[in-house]
Amino acid sequence: QLQLVESGGGLVQPGGSLRLSCAASGFSLGYYAIGWFRQAPGKEREGVSCISSSSGSTYYADSVKGRFTISRDNAKNTVYLQMNSLKPEDTAVYYCAADGWIPTVQHMCVGARGDYWGKGTLVTVSS
Repeated sequence: QLQLVESGGGLVQPGGSLRLSCAASGFSLGYYAIGWFRQAPGKEREGVSCISSSSGSTYYADSVKGRFTISRDNAKNTVYLQMNSLKPEDTAVYYCAADGWIPTVQHMCVGARGDYWGKGTLVTVSS
């Protein structure tokens, strides 16, 4: 069964950090571009950060540039999102997705593209 599972979410104070993980089972992430997306209550899903299969290209939404870092460890079949300097407006359910073919990582993030999606992990930034 092809599956993506997110973990690492939780409650954190403003200015704090979290590291999200996206682990794949049933297929190798190494052949896929991976994206992190988020959806806050009452808002549309937005692309946060995306990375190409080779890690050669990355994309970050303007709202997270300089604070979030995406990385992947294909040997562990896992992609990470390091989130620093968290703000209350980062509160959302975070999803990861895998796409087997994308024109660019920007296309993946902006278009919310993905062949496979996880079920999400909740990040709450609050004092």
